[in-house]
Amino acid sequence: MSDNAIVARQLTRRFGRFTAVDGLDLVVPAGSIYGFLGPNGCGKSTTIRMLTGLLSPTTGTVEALGLAIPKQAEQLRLRIGYMTQKFSLYEDLTVRENLQFIGQIFGMSTKSLKLRISEQLSTYGLDRLVSQRAGSMSGGQKQRLGLAAATMHRPSLLFLDEPTSAVDPENRRDFWEQLFDLSDQGTTILVTSHYMDEAERCHGLAIMESGVVRADGSPEDLMQNMGVTVVEVQAANLRQLKTELLKRKEIRSAAQLGIRLRVLVDQHVAEPITWLREQFPYLVKAEMTVARPSLEDVFVTCTGEGRQ
Repeated sequence: MSDNAIVARQLTRRFGRFTAVDGLDLVVPAGSIYGFLGPNGCGKSTTIRMLTGLLSPTTGTVEALGLAIPKQAEQLRLRIGYMTQKFSLYEDLTVRENLQFIGQIFGMSTKSLKLRISEQLSTYGLDRLVSQRAGSMSGGQKQRLGLAAATMHRPSLLFLDEPTSAVDPENRRDFWEQLFDLSDQGTTILVTSHYMDEAERCHGLAIMESGVVRADGSPEDLMQNMGVTVVEVQAANLRQLKTELLKRKEIRSAAQLGIRLRVLVDQHVAEPITWLREQFPYLVKAEMTVARPSLEDVFVTCTGEGRQ
């Protein structure tokens, strides 16, 4: 078994004249949680569809769990789980009936299916909802049922496409704890998201924009190597200050957070706080501190107008 669950080379998908994914290179280590971070329409879902064999690439190659995709997509199907952004189970069926149906699709015997349903009900806190119709469940409950269904057959590779877009923060946190449990058991997970805090939980991460991967690596490495120093400024007239700062080429971005302005200063400026006070004398008495980078800072520096 390879150390990598997914290897994609120069993966490209065009729809007519529109290029949805352009020359994507991707290596996902086995047993890791790997994230795709980017806005809606950037190519995340299209990439997942190609990696699972649901969509053939225009050019490029994909190997998933040692199988050539899409040629061996049917063999891959039995070894992967796939949870879409939209709830895709049967709303007229109960929790048990949905899980039973999924198990039967994967050819589980009556005895093993009964045991597996019991395990999934317990693992995902669905014991008391076993006879409830899926259509009457809350967003968080549907999410847990969706994950239980996607992992019924103990997949080696799990694809999650914007799985937490319709749930509250508490359910999102609990969901991620369940993902770490699966990863600890050896399941490789590829998840798309546009939530920065979720992306920081991943072992590895690719930031996408307009079908192109702008940056990839561990969240910590991305934050440390983004080429800027983050300075938080507390001063009067922050909106005016932001306008003035953005006129300087050394300032990659400036965004207000409450009573502070978060300023990204190019790393070529050796002493950014001293430099800011020299360039903007009215900041001499302002409170300024160097702050820890965030993935939002990374996203700003490597996409859109922040990319240089």
